[in-house]
Amino acid sequence: MTQFNNQIRQIVLLIIIAFLGFLIFKELYLFLPGLLGALTTYILTRNIFFSLVEKRKWKKGLTAGLFIFIFLALIAGPVYYAVILISPRVSTFFAHTDQLLVGIEAMSAQIKKITGQELFNADNITAVKSALTNFIPTFLNSSANILSNLLVMFFVFYYMLSNGRNMEDTVRKFIPLNEDSIAALAQETNHMVKANAIGIPLISIIQGLAAWFGYAIFGIGDALMWGFLTGLFAFFPILGTMMIWVPMVLYMYSQGLTADATKLLIYSLIVTGNVDYLARVTLMKKIGNVHPLITVFGVIVGLQLFGFMGFIFGPLIFSYTIILIKIYANEFVKSYN
Repeated sequence: MTQFNNQIRQIVLLIIIAFLGFLIFKELYLFLPGLLGALTTYILTRNIFFSLVEKRKWKKGLTAGLFIFIFLALIAGPVYYAVILISPRVSTFFAHTDQLLVGIEAMSAQIKKITGQELFNADNITAVKSALTNFIPTFLNSSANILSNLLVMFFVFYYMLSNGRNMEDTVRKFIPLNEDSIAALAQETNHMVKANAIGIPLISIIQGLAAWFGYAIFGIGDALMWGFLTGLFAFFPILGTMMIWVPMVLYMYSQGLTADATKLLIYSLIVTGNVDYLARVTLMKKIGNVHPLITVFGVIVGLQLFGFMGFIFGPLIFSYTIILIKIYANEFVKSYN
């Protein structure tokens, strides 16, 4: 009877813990990219940090602060340069929205001429006007969300570094697997995170170079700068590079440069838009021996779950699933045979 009562108490306590955990996760879901970003930076730097602190006797707090400063410089430098470059052009862009609409109409007419399909009609153009009106509030809201996630990332990252050993020991105690299986999970996590953390910047560089090549071919002024911005915006999923080359194509149409605008449109759709997927598949296979299917489907799932950080943690989920199946087979299936 006493054992039964203890089991009931245990179940009730687990239900309460699960419910409270659900409430916490629900309210902090907005900051999930920042938490995952902190985990990523921790995995990338833990070995160096522990070496400096434990072998060279550096102070934990100061060393963690130094790491945050380095990451902040790596992130803030390109972003600041991009803002300086693009701000005047964005102001000009919104000051001449009528020319943009002329470009949309010209592009639609050209596409209809080639394919026979009308891309934009009067209703669509009205919707575009409304979208342009709402763009700045939406952009400011997204910028505030990104900034808040960066703050959360660096805040959590500091405490993860400062308490890294204790944190890892605590997590290891709660994983219901033997030491070999835990080591396999840790190795897979480290392997996948590092492969994606290296691969994603390389892919953005490749996409920026491909875009720069197209801009240079079709006579775009400041082609190198626009290539840099395209590569930078390639970090953003799905529509990242389109935020650069679509307004550029529309501007060219509005200026009557129909032939070059059409060529750039086709080039951007076929080359700039697809080199990302080709590079992702080949580089992930080369850098981390990640199967192309894990890369492709992992990114699709990850973007839905985690936003931008899904580029790293989406494939990791697929890898975890595969390795957990193997662990289950080794630990439990064999024991029944």
